[in-house]
Amino acid sequence: MSKVRLAIAGVGNCASSLVQGIEFYKNQDPSAVAGLMHPHVGAYAASDIDVVAAFDVDARKVGKPLHEAIYAEPNCTTIFQKEIPASDVVVQMGPVFDGVAAHMVNYPDNQAFRQADAAEVDVVQVLKDTKADVLVCYLPVGSEQAVRHYAQACLEAGVGMVNCVPVFIASNPEFAQQFKDKGLPIVGDDIKSQFGATILHRVLTRLLGDRGVRLQRTYQLNTGGNTDFLNMLEHDRLKSKKVSKTEAVQSQLDERLEEENIHIGPSDYVPWQKDNKVCFLRMEWDGFGDVPMHLEARLSVEDSPNSAGVAIDAIRCCKLALERNLGGPILSASAYTMKHPPKQVRDDDARQALDRFIAGQPENL
Repeated sequence: MSKVRLAIAGVGNCASSLVQGIEFYKNQDPSAVAGLMHPHVGAYAASDIDVVAAFDVDARKVGKPLHEAIYAEPNCTTIFQKEIPASDVVVQMGPVFDGVAAHMVNYPDNQAFRQADAAEVDVVQVLKDTKADVLVCYLPVGSEQAVRHYAQACLEAGVGMVNCVPVFIASNPEFAQQFKDKGLPIVGDDIKSQFGATILHRVLTRLLGDRGVRLQRTYQLNTGGNTDFLNMLEHDRLKSKKVSKTEAVQSQLDERLEEENIHIGPSDYVPWQKDNKVCFLRMEWDGFGDVPMHLEARLSVEDSPNSAGVAIDAIRCCKLALERNLGGPILSASAYTMKHPPKQVRDDDARQALDRFIAGQPENL
């Protein structure tokens, strides 16, 4: 049976959880274990993903086999699959561009990036040589130039793309048209966790509207201790992230909130939290008779497995689209798995459209 030949850009915590998950589900009955939204996408099980190439810029990962690199510092996510077969995939030096924030070098060795002293490889050639089907992009938030470089490499190499970061590629009309013209699918942008702050906030926001009350103001504050949160201490790198997370919630409202009444975004880096992410959520609304009411919630999740549970669907959907010669953004997969898709819809509508897509029916989005 054919495999999903996957290239990974950025061997951080999310990549670690993804690679662990591919192995974890190999010998599991999907109906007996948790974590898969779709045990099969077309003919593909989660275990049918085969990593054929990996790129990073950290000295502790570049030049290492993938099964070692996913556990190298500064990765700190939960190890739920202790035994990973030895991989012949060696992590190669990718382009740096704006992929490393300047402040990252000033932290202790187990937290900061150490840029490798190695020559950058030709990403296009590697993708061609390894016959990759799909590239999943896990670069740090704010890596605008670097993500665009990988997107262009996919276009030149004839590879589909899953863009898990808040650099707008699938939702950028020019890039979307380029992928369509090349007959290459893309799923993006900015991965939604399986059950995280964004999906909780979206569902509650829509529920308030459906119940006839009016949301007046809301905030979502997030803290974490992985390199994603450390990277985002440089606020200039947060512009697209805040747009992505805020729009994910605004899109569920019948009437958009004024900017001063909605605040969503990463709030602080707490090193000892490691890959644990904590969300503090507050929503204030007017109910019957304009009587004010509010809700406060605290959500604690392991950030990277939460992401991988969605990425593993997005990757297989991208492969399915390749087989069907579908180019451009896959609207249903993007709407269901991403915060900033080309088209925002309700999550239950996105799920139904995605199920239709998987079944080979029109998405009707």
